[in-house]
Amino acid sequence: MKITAQMVKELREKTGAGMMDCKKALTSVNGDLEAAIDFLREKGLSSAANKADRIAAEGTTYILTEGNEAILLEVNAETDFVAKNEGFQVLVKELAEHLLKTKPANAEEALETKMSNGLSVADQISNAIAKIGEKLTLRRFEIRTKTDADSFGPYLHMGGRIGVLVVLEGSTDEQAAKDIAMHVAALNPKYVSRDQVSEEEVEREKKVLTEQALNEGKPENIVAKMVEGRIGKYFEEICVLDQSFVKNSDQKVGDFVKSTGGTLKEFIRYAVGEGIEKREENFADEVMGQINK
Repeated sequence: MKITAQMVKELREKTGAGMMDCKKALTSVNGDLEAAIDFLREKGLSSAANKADRIAAEGTTYILTEGNEAILLEVNAETDFVAKNEGFQVLVKELAEHLLKTKPANAEEALETKMSNGLSVADQISNAIAKIGEKLTLRRFEIRTKTDADSFGPYLHMGGRIGVLVVLEGSTDEQAAKDIAMHVAALNPKYVSRDQVSEEEVEREKKVLTEQALNEGKPENIVAKMVEGRIGKYFEEICVLDQSFVKNSDQKVGDFVKSTGGTLKEFIRYAVGEGIEKREENFADEVMGQINK
């Protein structure tokens, strides 16, 4: 019986197994869908589907630089234990190399691209799920380019729990760029400089600070001066160039950047699992659930 692409697609949707594994299963059972499902289950290759609703909020960030190109990506797993698994780490590196080469627009588009072994990224991840036994996801990535006159500052903190990529323009001081990346990892600024902060955000903060000062009983004639002073502190919290440098608290990051002869063009900071709602497990309820089955 001829195995069609539609048959393979249907089996993939039902089992979550890789495309080649689905084709092999269908061929082995002469196209019988239900028998193919059993075949994959017996081989332990249909586990991906059973993990589709799990929350993958652990994992790692990873940075790959090749010449004037660099990529920062986050790949998630369900547990920190699996994030340290050698197979998982190999998958992350393979994905980084592939994405930097193919440069898809986003994670959704990336899943459809073909890797050097002929498998799509989605199939490659599905196969890793079957071997490792946890839900794995390519969550996000950013690719950046520079010139020979610039430098990248790649930094992974705590084995990849936080990943930062800095682009230092007009300076080839790679160590300085990495030092800035370490600072960004530690203090988690939102912006490079004040001019990146929207007027709306500044006005909103000024309004809050004004109300705070008035509630403190400060005279109205000095509230405006107080707010200007406090908004300066606010910029120090959110703008990296205004912050005291972690490696030298007597120096602002902006001054350190100037000393390199370059300009901090941008930074990207990923923290593993940020923004993902993690499921809160109640151990007692879990035990009772097992007992009552």
